[in-house]
Amino acid sequence: MMPTETGIHGILKKYWGYDKFRELQEEIITSILDGNDTLGLLPTGGGKSITFQVPTLAREGMSIVVTPIISLMKDQVDNLVAKGIKATYLHSGLSLSEMRRTLDKCTFGNYKFLYISPERIASESFIDKMRFMPVKLIVVDEAHCISQWGYDFRPSFLNIARIREYFPKIPILALTATATPDVVNDIMEKLKFANGKVFSKSFARNNLVYVVRKTDDKIAQLVNILKKVPGSGIIYVRSRARTKQIAEELIRNGITADFYHAGLENTDKSDRQNKWKSGETRIMVATNAFGMGIDKPNVRIVAHIDVPGSLEEYYQEAGRAGRDGKKAFVVLLIKNTDKAILKKRISDAFPDKDFIKNVYERVGNFLNVPVEGGYNQVYDFNFVLFCKTFKYPIIPTFNALKILTKSGYIEFIEEIDTQSRVIILAKKEELYNLPGDNPNLDKVLQAILRTYSGLFADYVFINEDLISSRFKIPVQVIYESLLALTKMHILHYVPRKRTPYIYYTTSRELPKYISIPRSAYEVLREKMAKRIDEMIRYAYSEDMCREQIIRTYFGEINVNPCGHCDYCIARKQQEQYTIKDVINGIMYMLSLKQRQLIDFFDTLSFSKEDITSTLSQLVNENFVSFNSDEGTYSLPQK
Repeated sequence: MMPTETGIHGILKKYWGYDKFRELQEEIITSILDGNDTLGLLPTGGGKSITFQVPTLAREGMSIVVTPIISLMKDQVDNLVAKGIKATYLHSGLSLSEMRRTLDKCTFGNYKFLYISPERIASESFIDKMRFMPVKLIVVDEAHCISQWGYDFRPSFLNIARIREYFPKIPILALTATATPDVVNDIMEKLKFANGKVFSKSFARNNLVYVVRKTDDKIAQLVNILKKVPGSGIIYVRSRARTKQIAEELIRNGITADFYHAGLENTDKSDRQNKWKSGETRIMVATNAFGMGIDKPNVRIVAHIDVPGSLEEYYQEAGRAGRDGKKAFVVLLIKNTDKAILKKRISDAFPDKDFIKNVYERVGNFLNVPVEGGYNQVYDFNFVLFCKTFKYPIIPTFNALKILTKSGYIEFIEEIDTQSRVIILAKKEELYNLPGDNPNLDKVLQAILRTYSGLFADYVFINEDLISSRFKIPVQVIYESLLALTKMHILHYVPRKRTPYIYYTTSRELPKYISIPRSAYEVLREKMAKRIDEMIRYAYSEDMCREQIIRTYFGEINVNPCGHCDYCIARKQQEQYTIKDVINGIMYMLSLKQRQLIDFFDTLSFSKEDITSTLSQLVNENFVSFNSDEGTYSLPQK
């Protein structure tokens, strides 16, 4: 029975504390409850999770949520459990026994949500178990990953349609923040939409001021901007090493900053994130690992030092600014060499096919997987050691693994953090007579028993830092004691680790039988080239509104200039000034010190054409001197 409007509002209030839904949330929920396949295009921070969590809680049964972002999967499950809602997750980082127990919980334990990574759907054992679950809704998060026309296509998403074979009358909800019209159509086709409904918010963000600044010294320009724009901010860069370098440079200039990337320990990530959210740290310099699932409404500036590879990426990251609806700035810093750097990404992303086949062969050797073996198996994969062992370049090798994933031979899963977990194997009476004379073993065992419950029935996640703090036992002693207890078969301890995985979706092949399909190489290379061209057009355009370019790219028609990006502001100012104003601006700047042409462009709010032509006229009439060797302008010596 479909709940009343009061019902879904009551659920929203009870679990989330909100009195009303955000724009389009209620329409999407109603569409799902009416049994329609539904596609929701909601911007980053638009409350996508509410659109499936509320209708799931409004009726009997559970939802299967497919998401490629494992950290977000874990965060959402933790948040639901904290609200008293039964939720769990399944991904390739779990052991076989843990997977079985999780599936049994969903079949018999009245669970409401099962989050899974897309590669799980390829497993016949998962499909066999899933058929007996009370599934009432299928949710596909980051749905653009199912489209080969999207910027982040993942072939494992194509398996999602298999679920429909077992639940043909159950609606499917696809969610994404960014999708062009081609991608929207492809999502609906791949997911076999019937009676499909599409709900899309405009890509306009009226409170965001899009700004592009061309400069040869990006750090100096960034410092200058941050001193003018108060409030919290995120600075995005592409390399982990640069996050630290730039954060240190900001600190040297009196700006409180820290850095964040996927290679940090979980405790470091959490600590840095919390300090930034509380305002103790003003600026976070980060790779794109920072931002997913982070809901800080008062971010006043998001700046990119490195140009993203697509408008989809840029818009998603820019959307973390100004979620409170107040004015915020989105700044892209560029220089002439950025065009060549962007173009080089294409060759890095699509290395030679022989190289890709060679990587595939060496992965099998590295993991000791026999030919015709490995099918449906998951292997820890030390990517850095692999590259060092075979003297492979990092970026092309990483992308070769991605292409092999898109080609359907493997699933390359990047750095999953797995929390430590313990299950007690011994009977309770055996715990009172531990063999050996090591007092630490009993001390650690008692600490765990006093901190956690359910240890005899299932694996329980533990936190060594918490145990150390509470019982004053060094972390290293806890680690060594748990390993010793594992060897004694008192318990089984799985230490936390961070590692990539290789999941074999087919048995290992000989290199001569590896075929890279056109859809995974040539077609995607062409699409990437077009996305980069569109990004370059946005970054270097001097004759079109920034927001107009973005909204048109995402399929909106008859889009008017926004009136508040750098182009629109400059255009308004151009309409309001005279050449006399340009002359006065130039002469004032030169009265202070000699200048280069770029100084006038960066400081004066007039058009570059008017500045250049006015300078030329002032030089010709000897009101200004130009030193061609140094490229500087100055006032003539009296």
